[in-house]
Amino acid sequence: MSRLRVLAVLVAVLLPSFMTALDNTAVNVALPQIQAELALSEAGLKWVAAIYPLTLASLLLLGGHLADTVGRRATLLLGVALFTVASAGCSAAPSGMALIAYRGLQGAGAALILPASLAVLSHDLPPRARNAAFSASTAVLASALACGPVVSGVMTQHLGWQSVFAMNTPLGCMSLLVGFLVPRPGPSPRAAATPSATLSLRVVALACCSLAALAYCLIEGPEQGFGGIPVTTSAGIVAASAVGLSYELTSRRNTALRLLFRQRPFVGGIITQLLWGLSVSGVYFFTSQFLQNGLGLAPTPAGLTFIPVALSLIVTTPFIARMARRWGDGRISAAGLLLVGLGLLMVALGSSGGSLVHILPGLSAIGFGSALAVPLTTRALESPPDHLSGIAAGLFSAVREASGVVGIGLVGAIVSFVEHAAAAAGANDSDAFLSGYQAGLCLASALVGAGAPVALWALRHRRGTPEGDRRASVFTSKPGP
Repeated sequence: MSRLRVLAVLVAVLLPSFMTALDNTAVNVALPQIQAELALSEAGLKWVAAIYPLTLASLLLLGGHLADTVGRRATLLLGVALFTVASAGCSAAPSGMALIAYRGLQGAGAALILPASLAVLSHDLPPRARNAAFSASTAVLASALACGPVVSGVMTQHLGWQSVFAMNTPLGCMSLLVGFLVPRPGPSPRAAATPSATLSLRVVALACCSLAALAYCLIEGPEQGFGGIPVTTSAGIVAASAVGLSYELTSRRNTALRLLFRQRPFVGGIITQLLWGLSVSGVYFFTSQFLQNGLGLAPTPAGLTFIPVALSLIVTTPFIARMARRWGDGRISAAGLLLVGLGLLMVALGSSGGSLVHILPGLSAIGFGSALAVPLTTRALESPPDHLSGIAAGLFSAVREASGVVGIGLVGAIVSFVEHAAAAAGANDSDAFLSGYQAGLCLASALVGAGAPVALWALRHRRGTPEGDRRASVFTSKPGP
């Protein structure tokens, strides 16, 4: 393969990956302005943040299935086209409902992009180019993490929140152009040729229904009341979908999932990703509001506040493989999860100081801990058989995104409950929100810390490999508060 074609493949894959990661981190800083201009309620604002990971999580397995059956290149281009059109719709959305709908379409496009791009990097490049490709992918995702809040803050403050979505249009068009010009690779293996890799689409449908209903309960419950008919109906849908999903997962038809869940590292990775998403994703959402509404920061300095997380992550990552070889994957990952939990507590304590300086050490600790937790992701994704790697990656990413949706609602419910209780006790609006925010941080810290013994169980008596660390780093694109 010529160097020009390798470069074209990298551009066609890394640009869409950068867009999806950037969109996930950039929107949070723009949320206060979006809420003010579109007159959104607190629940409506949560939907703007949650609908993207909700549709992304629901359709990731379908995206992986299409990449294996329809083709990696076709699935990637379809996802880029859908994401680009949806981004243009977001930038022109006249109302909150329209913005939520287009954000959902963005998530659907990202669900096609992520598994297809990983499959292209793994199968459409020569072995010598893959290491460089995964390193470049790590750098791109880390750059998106670092640049997202900063770019969003500057653009929101000077060009309006619409520009945060509009910037995806030229990037998407460039990705489509390069993708069409790249020569087609040879025929890819079909998932249908491997019976053990089949996946029932009923699993996707039931998971989607369960996630949507659970998100509705957690987001609308604090405002409508958990005893209201819409919320209780949604709770019934959650229960029914969970029963159906449990039956499907244990069915002999879904041999792929049965094989995956026999792997202890994979199960441990799934559990810790679930705990991570439930905690950290919700904190990220409310930290942006705290910085702008609580500390009175403009969007630009609020975005700059998240740089310590990305810098700590980038600085620590090159040393992870060496540390894992010396102390073991399990110990390093457990220490990382505990450090993230400690960082969340430090942010909770620092938020009472009324100054940005007091929360920066906690944010840095979260970045360091996020990097240390990478070996668990590495081993989880290496443990399945080769013919199930695509489904494993899709399921792993789906759990991460789905737990992020539920985390926004769960932490949000705690924040709202404590905030209302503090207000009823006579606290002003600012102090009431701070009380709720700190309670949410404490819950998040406990959830992340609970993942430490899981990491030790999942990775006991095993050592990591540098190659695995390079592979898994692609999946850790969203660490942060």
